[in-house]
Amino acid sequence: MIIEQPAIWLRWLYPRATWRMDRHEKAVYLTFDDGPIPEATPFILDTLKHYGIKATFFMVGDNARKYPELHQRVVDEGHRIGNHTHNHIGGLRHSIHTYSYNVEKANAYLHTNLVRPPHGWMRLDQYAWLSRKYRIVMWDLVTRDYSKWMTAEDVLNNVKRYARNGSIITFHDSLKSIEKLKTALPQAIEWLMEQGYAFKVFD
Repeated sequence: MIIEQPAIWLRWLYPRATWRMDRHEKAVYLTFDDGPIPEATPFILDTLKHYGIKATFFMVGDNARKYPELHQRVVDEGHRIGNHTHNHIGGLRHSIHTYSYNVEKANAYLHTNLVRPPHGWMRLDQYAWLSRKYRIVMWDLVTRDYSKWMTAEDVLNNVKRYARNGSIITFHDSLKSIEKLKTALPQAIEWLMEQGYAFKVFD
């Protein structure tokens, strides 16, 4: 459960980050990390369009550079963009200088005030720097769609088990996830709709 729904102590570690939205509002926030890539993002966009849903895409800057038409399509279809660094680098393995440079390099393509650190970890100096410049958006529910040990049904069941008011739900538009999402994403959206959840993006 520490993976699917982060423990309280982990949320306390980065108190100025957004882990969950209004717990009194029956709404969820769908997010997609690591894209855009042509093998995954178009299917996700088509699915969201089919259901009339907007989401937030935390993009890797280098992917936005390589696939500008996909980046633009996400924007044109009314979705929110977030920064996921330029090269999907983990904060714990890099200095504040390297990390901040990589985030800013990504933002030259992404133009957003939202950021999500890859793997959800960053050094405290990186956290302090990001907090001054960006809104740090973490998650309330990780579907684990990237795991080779998970099936599409497992991903769907994680949504059913852990979704709650204000949940920030994390999927991935990646090669590791897309085959599972072709089944799990539409079914998860339909289940959330049946439960009466609205779908929102960040201001």
